[in-house]
Amino acid sequence: MSASYRAVESLNRRVRALRGEDLPEVLEIERRGYSFPWTEGVFRDCFRPDYRLWGIQISTGLAGYAVVAYMADEAHLLNLCVATGCRRSGLARHLLRHLVGEAARDGMTRILLEVRVSNCSATGLYLAEGFVEIGLRPGYYPSSSGREDARVLSLQLAGCGV
Repeated sequence: MSASYRAVESLNRRVRALRGEDLPEVLEIERRGYSFPWTEGVFRDCFRPDYRLWGIQISTGLAGYAVVAYMADEAHLLNLCVATGCRRSGLARHLLRHLVGEAARDGMTRILLEVRVSNCSATGLYLAEGFVEIGLRPGYYPSSSGREDARVLSLQLAGCGV
């Protein structure tokens, strides 16, 4: 176990709903985490009744977030990001498990998401948490060399039919 893992793991962590005043921290995590980050406008547009925005708080501040859109009986995980200094610490898994539980409580039957084919650590996390690959979206993401494909993953929620 790495020292950074132990340091983050020892911090108190809790998941909470994001608020508008969290946007500066969210944008900083987003900009450091992605080559093609979402804009402030995109995040602002997500503060609506059919979306769930979750943040994972540790003693030093916001360490990550997730954005989930609810459409009929499906939840679409649009964005999950953990601050670069907190990665591989279990925070993404904790946040993912929280949003899965909330989606089930809210009556969603499954969760869908896209993940870059090159993002092996995120794909590994999702597969380890029970997601299955159901498709591929060619050229879904922008990349430095043009476009990158996305794996489409799905998680059937407990108690729901197939």
